[in-house]
This record gives sequence, structure tokens and C-alpha cells, in this order.
Amino acid sequence: MPDSSIDAAHPHPDALVSLGISAAGARVAPLSSFSTLRQLVRSAPLTVPPSASVRETLLKLDTAHTDAIVVVDEASRVALGIVTLRDVLRRIAIEAGDLDVPIALIMTGGLITLPADATAHQASVIMVRRGVRHLVLTEVDGSYFNVVSQADLYTQPGARAEELVTAILAARDVDALTTLAAGVRRLATHLLAERVGAEAICQRISALNDLLTLQVIELTAGRFELPYVPWCWLVFGSEGRLEQTLASDQDNGLIFAAASEDEAASLRQAFLPFARAVNEALDACGFPLCNGNIMASNPAWCLSLDEWKSAFGEWMSNAHPEALLNSTIFFDFRSLYGQDSLAGELREWLLARASEYPIFLRALVASTMNWGSPLNWWQGFRYDGNKEFPHTIDLKKHGARPFVDAARIQSLARGVPDTNTVERLRAAGSAIGIPPHETAALVDAFYHIQRMRLEHQVAASANEDPNRVNPDLLHALDRHILKESLKQARSLQQRLAMEYALTS
Repeated sequence: MPDSSIDAAHPHPDALVSLGISAAGARVAPLSSFSTLRQLVRSAPLTVPPSASVRETLLKLDTAHTDAIVVVDEASRVALGIVTLRDVLRRIAIEAGDLDVPIALIMTGGLITLPADATAHQASVIMVRRGVRHLVLTEVDGSYFNVVSQADLYTQPGARAEELVTAILAARDVDALTTLAAGVRRLATHLLAERVGAEAICQRISALNDLLTLQVIELTAGRFELPYVPWCWLVFGSEGRLEQTLASDQDNGLIFAAASEDEAASLRQAFLPFARAVNEALDACGFPLCNGNIMASNPAWCLSLDEWKSAFGEWMSNAHPEALLNSTIFFDFRSLYGQDSLAGELREWLLARASEYPIFLRALVASTMNWGSPLNWWQGFRYDGNKEFPHTIDLKKHGARPFVDAARIQSLARGVPDTNTVERLRAAGSAIGIPPHETAALVDAFYHIQRMRLEHQVAASANEDPNRVNPDLLHALDRHILKESLKQARSLQQRLAMEYALTS
């Protein structure tokens, strides 16, 4: 695929969100990483035919108070090129160009395009990695829909990520990336101090980690003769959900196209050395190797599309403990690098079948009910008896996890394609009739717990558990809000128990 074009048939790595970079270097944050571009673009499409003069085009740009216009073939409605105000001014002021020549002579061709129903998440990665300020959006038939700019994607809180992103993109070895990885933690610390919301912080951490991983993959891929087949790097768990905090190890895999079992076995052997090198490089960058060996370098997780389907099918058919454990990691997969249509096909296959396995879904509900609330019957805190960290609450297992598990179950049961917990809750809440204000309360509770985790991770010493807090050391208001958040987690569990006829 040439660098000058990205389209639905040749998808680009879908990874980077919430980077907080504007065209002018302003520090910004996206409205929603999961909103479709069709929803975000609010202005009417501005176009000119290729025969329009530069003068006419300038007048249109001035009247519309915008900085870009798309050249569209009037008959086919296909976008031919894009012209920015910068392009025109350079032609006039620097090159002394003729204002009466057709705009087709100065437009930029080789358009970078995206489907109108792609997400802000997809657009942001392309803009950052390609260094562009505008993307042309198309309908399913290839006709022009509109153009999206960074101004459409972002609003203004202050992200301080521009220099870090630039440095990561410029890095040419793992040593440089290792140094830059420490900058992610520093950025998170700044954002917490500025009271930026947990959603934005988690997404920016995930986004920057994605960018680091993308660079690692690209640098590593250049050292290997990889097979000429479609393949994609997958991420699971919190990274798949775009919910990474500052204490996350690796959870990844690889998916590739293969026509037979024999071909799959051969391709797997070809990919494994590359995957191992990527995993080791990520470890050097501060993403620890997974203790459970859930990594692309493990032959069990370097699979063809058919093999991944078989694995998911086996887990759903047999609700044994290992299958339930795998569901908490693998069912949150997201494509990060490569041919993401492979991940898309796997997602469609999974969602089309998950609801056909009610025993499996019920077992997932029973499993999440095992994570009891850290609140006792009189609404005080209760502890799990951890000997190393007594009098503490695990905010990951007993705080965030009930939300994550419930959202995953509802997404599988109702065919919701999102992997992010909040987006799953919103979609599922609407589907099962949860009032919007109750869904909003669940979302607020989840984000409060996530923020508390981040604050603790920033402040924790090396010998402290990154997810355990002592409620007695919290401010009275934080302690109260934590209790209310945990009540929301318990209510969500109880709702699941009632839906699946389980006792809570």
C-alpha cells in the first residue's frame, strides 16, 4: 500500500487516540475516541470542481471561513484532491502563481481517505503518523462525504504530548524508545495534577503506549523477512480496551491469513522469531513480559484467522475455568498494526455467535460474581485478608473489574463491537433499557476508581502494590466517593445476577 493513500480496502494500523496535538501545536484532546467521523463533522461539505480557478477557490475558502476544500469530480462525486489555504497562499505569495489557472493544477492528489463511519480513534492515528491535518471521508461506494480536520477531532484541555509524540516518531532504535517511555509516566503525572479526567488520561497513556509499540514493531520488522501474507498485531486486556494505567504488562498476539493448517503451521514458524524480538523490545521499553505468556511469541497466540476462530469457539463451547479466564483477556482484542480487516472479520464472527452460548455467558456472570464487593452490609469497608498489604482494597480486582466484566458480558450478549468498557456500558445500557442517568452514574463511578488507581500508581513506592489503597489514608471526600463508586459496581453485579437468574 503506498504511503499516500489509506482506504477501507487497505486499512492502516488502528492504534493512536487522545494524543492532544493540533495543527498549530495547541494542546488538545478528542471529543470522543469512539465517535464516528460522520457524527463529528458538523460543517457542510465544501467542494470545487477541478475546472474551478484558484481565484474562485480562494473566494469559497474565505466565505466559508475554513482552511481546506476538496476537489471533486462532478459526475462521479469522487474526490480528486485537496487544497488548503496554506497551499494557495504559497502559490500566490511565494511562487507568484496565476489566480486564473484551474485549481486542479495546484491541488494535492494521492488523498488519504477514511470511511465516514470510521472512528476518531482511527483518524487520530493516521493524522499523527502521516503528519497530515485533514482526512477525506468517503461513503461506502467511494463517493465524497466530507473532510475531517484536527479541529473537528479535538477540543481544548491541555495535553502536553506534542514533543513526546514527535520524539517517539523520530526514534530509530529501541534504546531511544526506552528513554521516551519514561515520558509517558511524567505526562500522566502532569495531567493528574491538572485534574484532567480519568478517561482522557487512560486513553492518552494507551495512545502513547500504542505509538511506542508501533515504532517497536516497525523497527523490528525491518530486520526480518516476513511472509508476504496479510497479518495483524493484536492487543488484549486493558490495552485492547484503551484503559491502560501505569502498571500494565504485555498482552498481545498475532493473526494472519492462511489457506490451510499446513500453511498456518509454516507461517507461524516464520512469524515467531519476529514476534519474540518485538516482545523483548517492548520489555526493554518498560512493558514487562506477561507472566502468563500471553504474547505473540507464544505459538498458542500466533494463529491464523481460522485458528483464532477455533480457539474462541472452543472457549465458548466449554465454560471451564481456563476458558473463563481467557475471556477476560482475549475477548477485548483490538488491532494495533497491520491488516486490521483480519481483526474485524474475527470480531464479526465472534459477535455473531456469542449470544448462541448462553451457558458460557451465564458462567461468565457467575465468575464475575466471585469478586465480592469490598463493602460490608453496613456500608463500611471490608478487606480480603491480603497478608502482604493488610487493610487495603484492590481497586483493580474489586473496583474496576466488576465494571469491565459486566460490560464485556453485555457486549457479547448483544453484539456490541466496542472494546472500551464505557462505550460498552453505554451501548448495552441503551439496549437493555437502563435509564441514561443510571448509565451516567455507572460511568462516573468507573472513572473515579480509574483515577484513584492512577493517583496511587503515581504516588506509590516501588515496594507498594500499584492497585491497592488503604481507605484510612484517603481524604474523607475521596473515601465517600469511593464507597459510592463501589455501590455502583455492586448494583451492576446484582443486575447481571438477576438477568441470568443467579443469586448475588
